[in-house]
Amino acid sequence: MNDDAPLLKISDLRTHFFTRAGVVKSVNGISLEVRRGETLAVVGESGSGKSVTSLSVMRLIDAPGRIVNGSIVLRTKLGAVLDVTQCSEKEMRRVRGNDIAMVFQEPMTSLNPAYTAGNQIAEAIMLHQGKRKKEAWEMAAETLALVGISAPEKRMFEFPHQMSGGMRQRVMIAIALSSKPGLLIADEPTTALDVTIQAQILDLMRKLQSDLNMGILLITHNLGVVAEMASRVAVMYAGQIVEQGLVSDVFLAPKHPYTIGLLKSLPRPDSHARLEAIPGNVPSPFAMPPGCKFAPRCRHAVPDCSAGEPPLVEVNEGRLSRCFRWSEL
Repeated sequence: MNDDAPLLKISDLRTHFFTRAGVVKSVNGISLEVRRGETLAVVGESGSGKSVTSLSVMRLIDAPGRIVNGSIVLRTKLGAVLDVTQCSEKEMRRVRGNDIAMVFQEPMTSLNPAYTAGNQIAEAIMLHQGKRKKEAWEMAAETLALVGISAPEKRMFEFPHQMSGGMRQRVMIAIALSSKPGLLIADEPTTALDVTIQAQILDLMRKLQSDLNMGILLITHNLGVVAEMASRVAVMYAGQIVEQGLVSDVFLAPKHPYTIGLLKSLPRPDSHARLEAIPGNVPSPFAMPPGCKFAPRCRHAVPDCSAGEPPLVEVNEGRLSRCFRWSEL
């Protein structure tokens, strides 16, 4: 298998929700790539389409939503190339947990409260690796140790409500990694955790990524986590990618007004400048503005911005911006 080929390649993905009030274009034509051993962060305000993107990759979009266009090409651990959008549900059950795993943002609602941690990890191992219960139980204990849980033989018998938030998140990661997937999707994995536990979880993810050579698709609104974890970042707004590139390039010299606004709202330890809020609100999904979706909130907007939608253009190698005026920023 070509190691230079993307592990995950999303092309012109569109996921829409067909409601009585109208069509919500939650993801409206995005393209992304994730390679082995790489972390790509997707950032943006709530409602920008980040989580719907991750659920689309897992093919977990429920009615009234559905993928209406695009491809999601995945390279499996065995070297096969699959378009997830064309797979049957039976094929997807083999892919989920085995080739792609996901860590959800709230482990208390994602873990089953009626089963112990050990049962939930062992179940994933039996399902995806075909192991017998005894062997799966032993492997589950090893996986708990791998994610840094002390006394794993004891923790195996504990229920989610008996664990701290950080411990539950580690159990979620253990379930996700039990079959050593090639791609890990982490949807706000540290949102409900205090800063100390957050740092431990991020360190753990980095170590496991190095050990397993995983690709990670990190969904977050925390720019500090992006700076610490990711090599590349895609900024989403109103279902579209508005800027993409290396984290260092995007953070040091953003080429889209929305990215500039996000960075100016972030407190810096070396600055006493007043934080700036992005004016206005995210547009209603039922009443998107014409032209550039960010124009009504943009202090750089000119009349042409509302006349037509700006394309996502390459401003330099690997650097993309969806702004008519990117060269003036």
